[in-house]
Amino acid sequence: MEKSPFHDDELAAQSLARQSATGAAIRPFMPDQHRAFFAMLPYLFVATTDLGGWPIASVLTGAPGFAASLDPTHLRIGARLPADDPASVGLAPGRPVGLLGLDLSTRRRNRVNGTIDSVDAAGFAVTIEQSFGNCPQYIQARQAEPRERQTTPVQTVTGLDDAARRLIAVADTFFVASRSRPTIGSGGGLDVSHRGGKPGFVAIAGDTLTIPDFRGNRFFNTLGNLYGDSRTSLLFVDFASGELLQLQGTATIDWSDRASHEFAGAERSWSVRVERGWRRCGFPFDWRFGDYAPTTLATGTWQASSLVVDSSD
Repeated sequence: MEKSPFHDDELAAQSLARQSATGAAIRPFMPDQHRAFFAMLPYLFVATTDLGGWPIASVLTGAPGFAASLDPTHLRIGARLPADDPASVGLAPGRPVGLLGLDLSTRRRNRVNGTIDSVDAAGFAVTIEQSFGNCPQYIQARQAEPRERQTTPVQTVTGLDDAARRLIAVADTFFVASRSRPTIGSGGGLDVSHRGGKPGFVAIAGDTLTIPDFRGNRFFNTLGNLYGDSRTSLLFVDFASGELLQLQGTATIDWSDRASHEFAGAERSWSVRVERGWRRCGFPFDWRFGDYAPTTLATGTWQASSLVVDSSD
């Protein structure tokens, strides 16, 4: 019998959600269409681990072609993270890495998880362990134009300050990094995934964020990782200013059907208690909003929900 591509915690999450998936689309190599897709991208979302083993989400940028697949099991990234990016320490040989190729203009996305082989002044190389595509659900369409932006030193925040709350309150998109528990063995590693909804789909209560979990590919990569290791990182992008907000905290999953009664389209929910964060400017693009995904328009908001309380401390 062919071995499942899902690790034990992903299978446990599928069971708790009363769903299952074959995982046939998860491959230990990159198909040619995925290799060509990554080569077209000017930005690439990444998950690494910090010195404490916490996942941290960030984004790499470069001219199209900066991500190049040398062969189906290797990917070369011709970019480095700024030295003061908390995710940069994780770009080291032998460390796990998760990559999300996402073209917001077409809603196409493919994910790659693997191990860093080598690092040099220009970038790093990855050995592929898992490669798979994702559906275009909940992705808001945006057109990106390269733009020079002045970078600013990273600002460290504890919990959520007012500026972070303002950004999150209007966000229709964010990215989540997760990792399997260290003892999971084969099939484990890092992952970075997209989440989308109507502005306000992330509820704010003090330093806790609550996110509806919509119907997806039934893989439960993110919630499976969080089931085994609650440490996580969220990345929010201010598409108007180019600001990036990276957060770290611990996650709790509500497997009950409560969210389905509170939020249209939700099957469950999960919350993150934010412990720390980093803010910086310099995401080098101008963005023109296109439209919401049809699946996003079919979802609700937290406005009438008892889960929402005053967003101030």
